[in-house]
Amino acid sequence: MNARDRLMKLAEELALWAALREEQGVDTSAELTTAREALEVSLRALKRAEPRDWKAEPNALAAIQRLRPAGKRDLRDGVNRRRLSDQLTGAWLGRAAGCTLGVPVEAWPVGDMERLARLHGIAFPPEDYWPGHPWPDAPMHGDGTMQEYLRGRIRHAPMDDDLAYTVLGLLILEEFGPDFTTADVADAWQRYLPLAYTAEETTLANLKRGVVPTKAGGRNNPYQEWIGADIRSDPWGYANPGWPERAAAMAWRDACLSHRRTGVYGAMFFSAAIAAAFVVETPIEALRIGLQEIPARCRLARDLRWSFKTAPTLSGWREARAAVDRRFAGMNLVHTSNNACLTVFALQLGGGDFTRTIGTAVAMGLDNDCTAATAGSILGAIKGKGGIPHHWWKPFRNRARTYLIGQEWWSNTHIVERFARQAESALEI
Repeated sequence: MNARDRLMKLAEELALWAALREEQGVDTSAELTTAREALEVSLRALKRAEPRDWKAEPNALAAIQRLRPAGKRDLRDGVNRRRLSDQLTGAWLGRAAGCTLGVPVEAWPVGDMERLARLHGIAFPPEDYWPGHPWPDAPMHGDGTMQEYLRGRIRHAPMDDDLAYTVLGLLILEEFGPDFTTADVADAWQRYLPLAYTAEETTLANLKRGVVPTKAGGRNNPYQEWIGADIRSDPWGYANPGWPERAAAMAWRDACLSHRRTGVYGAMFFSAAIAAAFVVETPIEALRIGLQEIPARCRLARDLRWSFKTAPTLSGWREARAAVDRRFAGMNLVHTSNNACLTVFALQLGGGDFTRTIGTAVAMGLDNDCTAATAGSILGAIKGKGGIPHHWWKPFRNRARTYLIGQEWWSNTHIVERFARQAESALEI
């Protein structure tokens, strides 16, 4: 048991003993005050602490770009404009399919997912949407329910943060143009987001309290290196096919509102990889190009290089999950780094097969609606709509739903058409 786990256990035990003694008529206020004050001292010290290798992990874009390795910054000459609409369709539908498959079992332990598959007599890793769920009427993002994500009851691409932020990115591009600022992102968040989670929730609350956008993500935000920014990566890749450097720069302007360092690098990495996916033949090639847009010595880059080296040696998804568990022992299950490596493993193990790729991403667990969505987006951009079996996108009936204020219903065709206009503009520069 590591120090953090021991602290959590100690805090739980303290609360239990306090409850027992209070039930017995004992005044526990002095002991609880002493414990709280000691924790507050430690909390302040941890907030002030500065890691030793901060110079290798800057937050400023210019500094990040100085620390990148040599790379393929602009590959627009390789974009096949006759295929672009089809590739954008594949990317969006691939993202929606991966997300929808993952949501019912988001963050579930592997054993629980396997039991659900056995209960319903389906393959595991899954090869189609889940046919049932223990809590089909569970509320989702306001007035949605879990039923909307289940096979036979899907009537549209259901709402989720992994899809809402992609649409929100499109709105930001249309309202503010490709030179949008972090302040513009903050403005859009306050107008369109009725809810948010972890780093985004903290940032949105800070903005509403008047904290300026450049500081909103750094105040009282222990989630600043979690996965939230990299699930917002897709619009910047879709708007910049074949231009990974520009996609990563847009991702930086979006990500630094709510995240820092690894959280920002994850967004830049995946945005660049998605942009590259429009001009390469394999997802691993796209991911390697994405790696060229983040600091060469940062922790995420080291982790990704490990994943690239390890991926070809893996015998299957169980071994992949075990490798991630060993390397990232004690890391939160919605962190950027462990989930980025699982995404690499899913794309490697999927071997270019869409069903195998997103099914593997979900089976490996952790934040598996996010990993499956990103893997589906990258592979969909490479293969186009024709590379995605019909059973993944036909249930959507060309519709998508978001929880964005005033922007609830969309047609998938309309989303693609509007991203295509952004992409064509980038290709004309």
